[in-house]
Amino acid sequence: METLFITGGAGFIGSNFLTRKIKSGNTRIVNYDKLTYAGNLDTLHSVENNANYFFIEGDICNQELVRKTLVENEVDSIVNFAAESHVDRSIESPDDFIQTNIVGTYRLLQASRDYWNGLKENKNYRYKNFRFLHVSTDEVYGSLGDRGSFTEKTPYAPNSPYAASKAASDHLIRSFFKTFEFPAITTNCSNNYGPHQFPEKLIPLMIQKAIAGEPLPVYGDGLHVRDWLYVEDHCIALEQTLKNGQLGEVYNIGGNNEKTNLDLVNTLCEILDELISNSPHKPHKSLIKFVDDRPGHDRRYAIDAGKIKRDLGWEPAETLDTGLRKTVQWYINNPQWVERVMSGAYKGQRLGLNKI
Repeated sequence: METLFITGGAGFIGSNFLTRKIKSGNTRIVNYDKLTYAGNLDTLHSVENNANYFFIEGDICNQELVRKTLVENEVDSIVNFAAESHVDRSIESPDDFIQTNIVGTYRLLQASRDYWNGLKENKNYRYKNFRFLHVSTDEVYGSLGDRGSFTEKTPYAPNSPYAASKAASDHLIRSFFKTFEFPAITTNCSNNYGPHQFPEKLIPLMIQKAIAGEPLPVYGDGLHVRDWLYVEDHCIALEQTLKNGQLGEVYNIGGNNEKTNLDLVNTLCEILDELISNSPHKPHKSLIKFVDDRPGHDRRYAIDAGKIKRDLGWEPAETLDTGLRKTVQWYINNPQWVERVMSGAYKGQRLGLNKI
């Protein structure tokens, strides 16, 4: 049975990926997560007692603990989701982003390379098939004009501390492949959405505020454009990249769903009007309130996902309309999960885990 070492597996994308892999029945998962505010073990309730799931509370900056864990669990591959990821927080406090996304990635790479070299020296069969998949963002490319899309050849031009820290981590991945022939692959994805996303992000934030009848804050004129990717589509793309992606390559993963923030919020409001027909806050779009734009706010992102389609045969299954409807319905159906996140009650939960 394959053993995956997943960093940041209690976060939004990591938990969705981890859950899919566990439920496939042929993968053993070691989830290594620092459990910052965005790490939520409630999200993993459905798999926490699975015999093939193990959890370690740890920081990727702890190089020795990472190396020890890899050795003890005879890991076959690594998927790195661990990152500070909220732009607004990076503007308010860049330090954590530099420490986790840059220093942490470096420490993780060093520990992983030590482990990989050990496999080679010991003639372990895992050496030849070992892979390190680094999950990154399209924000490293900066901002687009009205036309064009980011490709894997687009020059990096990060405009926020978050984007700059992820750009640096991408460069570290590339350097380890080029210098040490370390078997790494990088993916850069567009904006993700779906179940279990922390409510500071745009879509779950708007859903919760609308349900509560609170103002829906939209930055600036609301015409900033993002390419939206349903999280399960992203996870499928990552699975295919881990299995068949070419070492040293970069793959852009996008949803082919461009929409302005204002249009997105209006669409969410229309879905809520339909799904909560007795809401006293209908029409929910009346709650929209424009607020001052944030510093360095990129105007437009769009991903050209042609390479991963050509090379690996992946393309998104969900349209924005179908994905948003699934997402809104999930948040309506899971108020307890949302309540525990909003209250902070989810923090520090350790029950029912197969801890190593």
